[in-house]
Amino acid sequence: MGRVRLSVAERREELLRAAIEQIEARGVAAVRIADVAASLGVSNALVLYHFSTKEKLVAEAFRHAAEGDLAHLRKLIARRTTALRRLRAAVRWYAPTGQAKGWRLWIEGWAVSLRDPALRDVTRDLDLQWKAALTGLIEEGTAAAEFHCPDPQASALRLTALLDGLAVQLTSYDGAVSRTKAQRWADETLARELNLPESPTP
Repeated sequence: MGRVRLSVAERREELLRAAIEQIEARGVAAVRIADVAASLGVSNALVLYHFSTKEKLVAEAFRHAAEGDLAHLRKLIARRTTALRRLRAAVRWYAPTGQAKGWRLWIEGWAVSLRDPALRDVTRDLDLQWKAALTGLIEEGTAAAEFHCPDPQASALRLTALLDGLAVQLTSYDGAVSRTKAQRWADETLARELNLPESPTP
C-alpha cells in the first residue's frame, strides 16, 4: 500500500514529530536529514522541501515541542481553582519528576543554542513564557491573599532555575539525586518563596 497523502500542515507536523524523536535518540549533533526521512520512509528531498536545511528543521522541531508544553501550561493555568493549586500543578508538571517536556531534548537544545541563534530564540522564548506564567500566578495569589510574595518575578526566576538545575542532575548524572528528594526540594522551595508551611497539600 502507498502512503496516505497528507496536507502540507499534516506533513510538516509528521516531520517535526519524527525530528524530535530522532534528536532525543541521537542528539542534535549526530542527527541527519536522512535519519528523519528514513524513520518515515520518505525521501531526503521531501524533508528538505519543507525545511530546506537541517538547522531549520531542528529549530522548528524544538519550537513544535515548546508549543506543546506551553499549550499544556495554558490548560493548567485556566483551571477554575485557586492560584495556589494552579501554581503547584504547574510546578509539579514542569519539574523533572513530573510529566512535562522530555528533559533530555531540552538539555540538548540549551547546549546547541549557544552557537545556533535560531534555536536560542526558541529556547529563550519558552523560558520567558514559563517565567511569565509562574509570575502571573504568584501575582494573582498574592493579590488574593492566598500567600505572600514580595517579588513574584524574582521568585519565578529562582524557582525555574532550581527546576532546570535538578533536571540536569537527574537526566545527566545517574544517582546524583533521587526523584523523591528532587520533588521534595521543589515543594520546599515553592513554600519558601510563597511564605507557606513547607508541607504542601496534595
